[in-house]
Amino acid sequence: MGIYGQDWSSYQDSQPDTSGLSFAFVKVTEGLGYVNPEWVSQRDHAKANGLVWGAYHYPHMHNSDRSEADFFLSQVAWQPGDLVVLDWEGYDSANQDVGAADQLAYKEDYLAYLKSRLPNNPTGLYCNLDYWNRVDTTGHVGDFLWIATAGRGAGDPGIRASWLFHQYSDNPVDSDYCYLGSTDELRSWALSFTPQTTPTPAPPPVEEDPLAAFTEADLRRFIHEETLNAVTSAPGRDAVAFAVCWWLQKALTGTPVPTDAGQPWADLLPKLTAALNSLSPAVRAELEAAIATAVKDATVHVTVSDTSTTPPTKPPTTV
Repeated sequence: MGIYGQDWSSYQDSQPDTSGLSFAFVKVTEGLGYVNPEWVSQRDHAKANGLVWGAYHYPHMHNSDRSEADFFLSQVAWQPGDLVVLDWEGYDSANQDVGAADQLAYKEDYLAYLKSRLPNNPTGLYCNLDYWNRVDTTGHVGDFLWIATAGRGAGDPGIRASWLFHQYSDNPVDSDYCYLGSTDELRSWALSFTPQTTPTPAPPPVEEDPLAAFTEADLRRFIHEETLNAVTSAPGRDAVAFAVCWWLQKALTGTPVPTDAGQPWADLLPKLTAALNSLSPAVRAELEAAIATAVKDATVHVTVSDTSTTPPTKPPTTV
């Protein structure tokens, strides 16, 4: 169980053998001035062969950690799933005069700053057993630990802390182990740091408006003219027309609606109400005024009596 990889620098050629590998780490920068001349070719070769790819920076810890991080990050057009690593060790002349406390402070701030710059990529720490046991005191590794204990079997680094990668050999090339079960599992883990976008749902279908051809002018004319026409109709219809207008006025103002509007008005009123409710506040106010005028006209000229035999004279239109 587990998968294997390697880490490459300028000591390897531009297209190392990827047989049997699932991932590769590539040195990109060192300090504030060095860039691995092979790193682009090595990255492209790794990705072209289906490997999960990571990049690392080797520090000169007397420099500003953030300046070095910016130098490193500026070299790469980072992609989702790329692994980003600080190679935290300092046995060379560039670091030998930096004390352990300062090296620890460099590591702590570098990792925090790295994550702030690349929040959607996994960021981690590489170090060997000596640095892990002697220099580190916090256990802070970012998102993952890549531990180097050459001479121990792959997957047996000899530490209690959680780790993801183990560099178990440096001969003839730095060789690494990951305990995950497959390349796809490692890739899925690396991509899990990328925010998932939620697709925008399709808008609901628009229902056909049965009153689409019934314009606002038609509605005004219906409210007023039908009310006034009612007063010249057969006895009884005047009451129905009055009820229709009163019903509409109540609907506009939110007052409960009477249930005695009669037929066929009762079939049309829900549709008229739906049409009114879809109008703008300004248009609704205008219609409310028209309704009030029509109701006033109807009230003045209607005799609400089923025994009336002489219809009143139709007044002139006022709207």
